Amino acid sequence: MKYPEKEELLRNLALRVKELRKIKDVTQEEALHDTGIQFSRIEQGKRDVQLSTILKLCHYFEISMAEFFDDTFEN
Repeated sequence: MKYPEKEELLRNLALRVKELRKIKDVTQEEALHDTGIQFSRIEQGKRDVQLSTILKLCHYFEISMAEFFDDTFEN
């Protein structure tokens, strides 16, 4: 069974991660090297990340979880 909400969530996650990476001015390869996280899969909306990965992303981007889930994720 497909969940449209999940697909929308993954799209929003992809957009947010890409936005934060661009703000930090790093490539996907640099971010992978820095974190061990496969940014390309996330930014394509193909990877459903664990909460621990989101926490790691927040540390990398030096933001809180609340900042990560800003207006992008509101309905």
